Amino acid sequence: MKQFGGPVLFLDRSDINTDEIIPAKYLTELKKEALGPHLLEDLLLPGFDANGNELKQAKVVVTRANFGCGSSREHAPWALEVNGITVVIAESFARIFRQNMFNGGMLAIELPAAAIASIFALAKAKPVECKIRADIGKLEFSAEDGKTLSVDFALPGFEKALVEAGGWVEFADQKY
Repeated sequence: MKQFGGPVLFLDRSDINTDEIIPAKYLTELKKEALGPHLLEDLLLPGFDANGNELKQAKVVVTRANFGCGSSREHAPWALEVNGITVVIAESFARIFRQNMFNGGMLAIELPAAAIASIFALAKAKPVECKIRADIGKLEFSAEDGKTLSVDFALPGFEKALVEAGGWVEFADQKY
């Protein structure tokens, strides 16, 4: 099972699409690792720097609704994964992006808008760390100013099995 948790990158916008996560011009790359330097390079968001330390250190992304919309491609979760980001927390996800996260053994955690707003309130005191207990469905956030927040989440059975196995290929190897 992958490691989950760590420094949080806040992307305060809905509808971040797969072309913003990894531009289409890199989809011809033969190795996942080649996608790494191009993660979020086309994302236009006030205060966001695709070359900054905040992205380089991030292990968890917290964002708004409909993350991963646009083209259906595995490359978007792969670009996150090769950069060490194994968790995205949002109000909602594009269906195929969400499934591709779980297929890769990563977490796409959906939370109500009020919970997302509470997590974003912590962003004022950056940096923010997130500990994730996928086995019991608990997120624990702690900000540099000492503020903390605990949020429960549910992970459906099959998706939990994919994460525990390390992804779809590993799950299939164990079951078939």
